[in-house]
Amino acid sequence: MYCNLIRVKLANNFWDDMMKKTKLLFGVHSHQPVDNFDEVLFGAITKAYKPFFQTLKLFPDFKCSVHFSGWLLEFIKKNDNELFSLMQNLSNQLEFFSGGFYEPILASIPSCDRIAQIQKLNSFIEENFNQTPIGLWLTERVWEDSIISDLSLCGIKYVIVDDYHFIANGITQNLHGYYLTENNSHKIAIFPINKSLRYSIPFNDIDHIEKQLLSISTTKEGDNGAIIFDDGEKFGVWPQTHDLCYTNGWLKNFFELCTADTIIETQTYREFFETNRALGLVYLPTLSYEEMGEWSALDEAHSSRGGIWKNFFIKYPQSNWIHKRVLELSKKQINDENFLECLYRAECNDVLWHGVFGGIYLPNLRDTAYRYIVECENILKSKAIEIVDIDFDGHDEYKLSSSELLCIVKPNYGASVVELDIRDKKFNLLNTLTRKAEKYHNQVQSKYQEQNNSEIKTIHSNVFISGTDKQIYADRYQKYSNLDHISDKSLNIENFKTNMFAEHGSFVRSPYESIDEKRAVFKCKGKILQSKAELTKSYMLDKNSLICDTRIKSEVEESMVYANEWNLHFAMYDMLKINNLSLAEDMTFFTKTLSISDSYLKKTLTFDFEDEVEVFICKNYTLSQSESGVDYTLQHLSLMFMRNFTKDLKFSFCFKVQNSLT
Repeated sequence: MYCNLIRVKLANNFWDDMMKKTKLLFGVHSHQPVDNFDEVLFGAITKAYKPFFQTLKLFPDFKCSVHFSGWLLEFIKKNDNELFSLMQNLSNQLEFFSGGFYEPILASIPSCDRIAQIQKLNSFIEENFNQTPIGLWLTERVWEDSIISDLSLCGIKYVIVDDYHFIANGITQNLHGYYLTENNSHKIAIFPINKSLRYSIPFNDIDHIEKQLLSISTTKEGDNGAIIFDDGEKFGVWPQTHDLCYTNGWLKNFFELCTADTIIETQTYREFFETNRALGLVYLPTLSYEEMGEWSALDEAHSSRGGIWKNFFIKYPQSNWIHKRVLELSKKQINDENFLECLYRAECNDVLWHGVFGGIYLPNLRDTAYRYIVECENILKSKAIEIVDIDFDGHDEYKLSSSELLCIVKPNYGASVVELDIRDKKFNLLNTLTRKAEKYHNQVQSKYQEQNNSEIKTIHSNVFISGTDKQIYADRYQKYSNLDHISDKSLNIENFKTNMFAEHGSFVRSPYESIDEKRAVFKCKGKILQSKAELTKSYMLDKNSLICDTRIKSEVEESMVYANEWNLHFAMYDMLKINNLSLAEDMTFFTKTLSISDSYLKKTLTFDFEDEVEVFICKNYTLSQSESGVDYTLQHLSLMFMRNFTKDLKFSFCFKVQNSLT
């Protein structure tokens, strides 16, 4: 019936429209974070990927371009032969785009890794779909012209960005085709995605979409392209879109429109590229799409077009740490297939940033990155002590390695421990996340925003929601471990949890100097209250034990509280026992030994102190926005070990990781 209405309308306007044409370049990009949960992957297949291609099969004249990250294609091939075979059978009407196999931000990884990841996906597409890709999906549309040479070397002829890339550079007209750009004598074409179409599809009704497409038509046949390339997940995974696209038939109606309306002709990007000339030469700024610019801005009040993607390394130190650990390993890379696979998987982009998706706030994504980082370290067999500036801040870190543990100390931040890996489990116990204020914390509402049917229900319209029982806190310092606080008797578990306790020392964030590199001994001269003080701390790693020794010499006359803070991350908190007790929201102890039994890791962590200490343990949560609205996430346990002292203090303990007996 819908097709008949279209034909009647066309007949009435035949003479006016017979010379007009819109070339629709329709593309979908699908990706899931590396090693995402099976239920998420199978859910995406069931809700979006399979029904999309099943609907497409009904319309053999509809041509489109698709990009799936390589590891997602591998997962589908292994776990859903029906879908994979369907994609193969439809390859005559599909163009497969290349990209980094494990979906890295190409501009954020070394050239050698960039080329290897693109070539890996090229080979997979050639082997399974009998195509040699010449188009590339640019992850998160992050553009830097430094990548052009590598793309050219991989046989890539064109990439996709947003029209915002052009508009931000003052180019607002004639964006219905492709432009050429160059770097180091290498040339590449760039297609700008139409933002209006990106926001409309599939959220507006078909009549509205038709008007948008026809507005791009031209009397010169083939000149104008309606360019759309967006997330495949918005066709079934995003909130309410499965019913919209399939139960209510939006996608079928869209395909009918595009194949029945003679003004609209669907083409692959390859077909358009090979039959149309470039619109001109262009040079684009380092940029991503507009929303990404908002999310990555360091200071929105003084940023005319938002921030660049790499600002996430500045906004989130934990993101920077993961990224720079991967860069460090890439420099050391060896010709070992397992090492390279782990390295490339660790380069996946999702964990490194945060916008409308959880990103860096999701502990499982960080666990995945560290799993592959630690596996690379295991293959390399690191030296006992290595001194290197890992995070590019101009200060060296100390890597202490044993057969069972890897510990990294950051002298310029309180000589604290920033990473502690259990080698056989490939697990970083210090995979923590510091709580920070986010712009959307000021937009808390009591319930999800209701939208009427005339409004675009795009995921970018989500409103941040928080219940009254969800508290938002911001930390004054990075949540590393073996941090040295000097407080007083007002310190309690509540103000520790809220990060509002009195701090009378200057040692938490201060730089320490190395006084014995072979033994990882560090010293800091500071103050307690207004009195001079000196703190010396040392580390010794031996197999499964880390011995920590802290000594304070001061002139302070008052009775003070020394508080040693650790922040420990676990994968399954409900599987923990603390001194044989089930984990609670808040816990306190007076003890010489604290044990944490983790039946998930099958490990027991033990703190053995020389003298009895008071212990605070509390859960640390973050409140962040996500595609579903809001996530209230348990990030880590915060532990504080306390001793009273006046003037001088000797505080020593042994941290040990052992296999659990059960």
